[in-house]
Amino acid sequence: MSQILMSLHSLATDPGVAVLADGPVPTFEPALPAEVNNSVKNILAWTAGGGLALAVLGGLSGWALVAVGHNTERAALAARGKQSVLWSLIGAGGIGLTSSLVLAVFTMTKG
Repeated sequence: MSQILMSLHSLATDPGVAVLADGPVPTFEPALPAEVNNSVKNILAWTAGGGLALAVLGGLSGWALVAVGHNTERAALAARGKQSVLWSLIGAGGIGLTSSLVLAVFTMTKG
């Protein structure tokens, strides 16, 4: 183990490595073209908005199934409605998390 550490230390303190890293490597700042960034933002906004609207409709229909199932004493219908509400919440969270992560990746490249 000490040989590995000694080798890493000698590589890190070698002045030739620092000269190589400073010399031929150009400075580069990654950035997306504005056209790509704007279109990705539009696609994400429409997709996330549509998905969240469908998740809300699914949740509302699930609550309607729960209400009808409890009032008519149909346990299977009420259980199915409860599952619909739960999966609508999970889907809305997944849509929101995924779209915000992708948007964060695209906005990180701005210098």
